[in-house]
Amino acid sequence: MLRFAPSPNGLLHIGHAYSVIANERMADAVGRALTVRIEDIDQTRARPHFEAAILADLDWLGVDWKRPLRRQSEHFAAYEAALDALRARDLVYPSFASRREIAESARITGAPRDPDGAPIFAGDADILGEREAARRRREDEPGAWRLDMARAIAGLPPLDWTELDGTGKSVMRVAADPLAWGDVVLARKDVPTSYHLSVVVDDAVQGISHVVRGEDLMPSTAVHRVLQGLLGLPAPLYHHHRLIMGPDGRKLSKSNGAEGLSALREAGLGPADVRARAVDLAAVETEA
Repeated sequence: MLRFAPSPNGLLHIGHAYSVIANERMADAVGRALTVRIEDIDQTRARPHFEAAILADLDWLGVDWKRPLRRQSEHFAAYEAALDALRARDLVYPSFASRREIAESARITGAPRDPDGAPIFAGDADILGEREAARRRREDEPGAWRLDMARAIAGLPPLDWTELDGTGKSVMRVAADPLAWGDVVLARKDVPTSYHLSVVVDDAVQGISHVVRGEDLMPSTAVHRVLQGLLGLPAPLYHHHRLIMGPDGRKLSKSNGAEGLSALREAGLGPADVRARAVDLAAVETEA
């Protein structure tokens, strides 16, 4: 099984269309079905009308996907159970510094960055000061739960994963570098999970054998391999496809106003036109 996993916080754009195509091609190549997962753990941004628009766009594109879809917001209990298993092994700990406080501390100290460019967590005491960190812990303020990465990987063998090309052929084994991420968040203050935790649980529950996603997510596979090892979950095969970039050189995203598929449809393009444009744009990025 493969999965296309959009977040319902905006409309699908041409980059999503290419990701769907890459998933379809892999599914055909390896003889597996494709399903849809709605990654809506961020309930402050998820909107029902965006989910409806996503499903309408997929139907318009002619995507053949296996029902039913999995909606992450309906499975918080499963993610919390996985977190509890890690708590029982003393592999996670609460942290109380906010994103703003972490960013400000990193600006002052020049803290190292993770592969996504975010500051690596230095510890509450270093960020807040020992007295304030102790107060927040003592008063049981809401906090995030972080994976103690060094402790977590100490009990695991060296981790890697199999990277495939777009036809399903093995290209290479990639060594995982989880320490580059530091102590990642596994559950946020307001949500009992995170992207990293929920996707590895979902992939296992859904029997996902092949993960096809953008190359910007390739480094995070290291974190996923750690969680799979800790939780005894199978490791899928991976293909991280090229991204379509915008005129500013950044990847297309909902947040920077990438043109939605619905707008292309209203402009008179048909599904075949959009599919061809997505493939052509991805080919241009490869040549660049």
